Amino acid sequence: MAGHAMTYFETRQSDAILGEWLSPAKDSRILIYRQGNKYYGKITWGTGTSPKDEKNPNPALRSRDLIGLVILSDFERNGTDTWENGSIYDPREGKTYSCKMTLKDPKSLSIRGYVGIPLLGRSEIWTRFNQ
Repeated sequence: MAGHAMTYFETRQSDAILGEWLSPAKDSRILIYRQGNKYYGKITWGTGTSPKDEKNPNPALRSRDLIGLVILSDFERNGTDTWENGSIYDPREGKTYSCKMTLKDPKSLSIRGYVGIPLLGRSEIWTRFNQ
C-alpha cells in the first residue's frame, strides 16, 4: 500500500476499527483513532483501581491521568482486518508490549500483546461500545 494514495474503499476498510471499544472486564473504554496512516488508542473512561499511571516504570510519569492516556501507538493496516507493528501500554502492569489487532467482526477486536513474536503472547477481545 505504500507509495499510492488510498482509495475511498481502502480508507473505509482501514477505518473499520475507529471508534470506542470496551475492555473485556468492561472497566474501561478505549477510543481508536487515526493520525495520518497510523492508528492510536486512548483511554476515554474507567481507570480500574487508580486514576493515575502509578505502575509506570518512569517515576516522573506516575502522576499522569489514565483518562486521555494513549495506550495503543503506531499501528499500520496490513491486509483486510489486521493492524500491526504497533505497541500497547498496560497501565495495570506499567509495561509496553508489541501488539497486533485483528478485527474479528464489526463488534469484536482481538488485541494480542507479545514480547518477541506474536506466538508468545496473550490475546483479549474488546467489544465495540455503542452508546
